[in-house]
Amino acid sequence: MDALILSRIQFGANISFHILFPTITIALGWVLLYFRIRYNRSGEQRWMDAYMFWVKVFALSFALGVVSGITMSFQFGTNWPGFMEKVGNIAGPLLAYEIMTAFFLEAVFLGIMLFGASKVPRWLHTGATFLVAFGTTMSTFWIIVLNSWMHTPAGFELRDGVVFATNWWDIIFNPSMPYRLAHMLLASGLTVAFLIAGLSALRLLWGEKGHGVRTSFRTGVIMGAMLIPVQIFMGDLHGLNTLEHQPAKVAAMEGNWETGPNVPLVLFGIPNEETRSTDFEIGIPNGASIILKHKPSGVVPGLNDFVADDGTIQHPPVAPVFYSFRVMVGTGFAMLFLSWAGVWMLRKRGWEPGDLPKPYLLMMVPMALSGWVATLAGWYVTEIGRQPWLVTGVMTTKEAVADVPPVMVLSTLIGYLVVYALLIGAYISVLLYMARKAAKAEAIPNPRRPGEQPLPVPAE
Repeated sequence: MDALILSRIQFGANISFHILFPTITIALGWVLLYFRIRYNRSGEQRWMDAYMFWVKVFALSFALGVVSGITMSFQFGTNWPGFMEKVGNIAGPLLAYEIMTAFFLEAVFLGIMLFGASKVPRWLHTGATFLVAFGTTMSTFWIIVLNSWMHTPAGFELRDGVVFATNWWDIIFNPSMPYRLAHMLLASGLTVAFLIAGLSALRLLWGEKGHGVRTSFRTGVIMGAMLIPVQIFMGDLHGLNTLEHQPAKVAAMEGNWETGPNVPLVLFGIPNEETRSTDFEIGIPNGASIILKHKPSGVVPGLNDFVADDGTIQHPPVAPVFYSFRVMVGTGFAMLFLSWAGVWMLRKRGWEPGDLPKPYLLMMVPMALSGWVATLAGWYVTEIGRQPWLVTGVMTTKEAVADVPPVMVLSTLIGYLVVYALLIGAYISVLLYMARKAAKAEAIPNPRRPGEQPLPVPAE
């Protein structure tokens, strides 16, 4: 493999690891704010118990997200110098805006949020939680702005091969940004909903019966049931936007080779780029045309339209986009079924999670990481589906890569993969340790950490 392929794999590995943790912290900050406000208003300790458990998960995720983000940023210089040379006038300010409006905000108030629950006034701790949650969302906003601009660039001009901004409003609110931002925020909400529900289900299976874990479980299941229909609707809108601006990506997602009407929705198949066909295809007649054009006779673009006269392929690799899309959609429907089933069973049992069937709780445990699976699959669809472009219509990926020996990229790639595997293992182990510790503490009446004072109940 040459330096281009290895650099793409390395950046893909880095961003795959990094995105796992912001996907948690973006929405978890708002869930923590919800727990804190409910405690302030009711004085019920169960809300603060839930807050104190999940704020530790937030801290762990935040730390790994920051470290992996810094590592990833180095690669703009080491592996992709052509990117900043050509589009740095756009990318540089947007990344700076993220630091100024988000990272500083998080850094200033994170300590109060993590350690100030019993040490600062109630309003200050609640405000710090809000500002950290707001900071994570602002960080997402600026990163999505840059990523969306790379997919659907606007508000710029080329001078001597270098991109210059002409309209920052058009750059920020480029054609795909609103859809991509909403899709990502909802993905974070679903990731957190099922992480909370899944880890709480494990705690229930281990015998914990405290009000905090039951409150957490109900929150996660109800949150997932509310968000997944919205995500399916927003995913449809995002797909229509992609069809308008990146038809080759949609053709790869659908595994459709010939442009035409009455295109089936392929449920299963094996894309074959050599024969330009999808082998062993199982599909729903007219399904793709109905979804993308809202009528059976709707014309859906085919991959063969994106082959130049000289035979040069101008569409993304089909197989990874095709399979990733189905993993994302399949995970989404699993979320829909399990969350709605959970709400239905909770409602029949007086909203008491401890009375739920054990098989249902067992199914919810692996769903704790389902948000990661769906998010990674969705990002692979988005980013691989952009190829061969790094900035659509402006710069190809090949033009940006550094001219370095492949062995150097390979050696660092191996190092990254080893470290990331260890860190993922450590992260999941710590989550399981915290869950086990919380379940064991249930045997101690009104457990508190050494030296920890009970939180004051707010006055009515």
